[in-house]
Amino acid sequence: MWNKIEQLLGPHHPERLKVARLCIENGLAIRDDRIYLNQIEIPTARIARAAGVDRRTVVETVRMIQRDEGLQGIFEHLQSAGLSLRGVAKQLGLGVVEISAQDPKNVGILASASKLLADAGISIRQAQVDDPELSPEPKLTLIGDKGVPGNLIPEMLRIKGVARVSVY
Repeated sequence: MWNKIEQLLGPHHPERLKVARLCIENGLAIRDDRIYLNQIEIPTARIARAAGVDRRTVVETVRMIQRDEGLQGIFEHLQSAGLSLRGVAKQLGLGVVEISAQDPKNVGILASASKLLADAGISIRQAQVDDPELSPEPKLTLIGDKGVPGNLIPEMLRIKGVARVSVY
């Protein structure tokens, strides 16, 4: 899906691609020439500021997406995934592991990483997985009930298909 978005918006209009990426990464829906966070309408000027583009670029991106039936169907039904503990993990004493895959379609990365945390006595409070069809740089984020020991990093890097591991 991301390839289709790049083809429609990206080759000649990289700034429109920024708007589309912002919408996808934040679960912002496009309906009736407007942008929504679930049911809350977000002004185009705010989207433009966040994407680092002109307001007219946001308006034209919305129009282009709505003219394409396939993209319209996707963007129309996007929703925010809800509360993420990643930003407040440190304050809550939680541990965060972020994993990037060589090929995000590899089977078993989530299961293997979860098992390593479980074997270390860490209960997973949240698991967030970016969709490889919609996110240009998908990641698996696991948030545990306590800090992740450094000795787990090399073990996670040995999981088939894992490219990078960040712990914080």
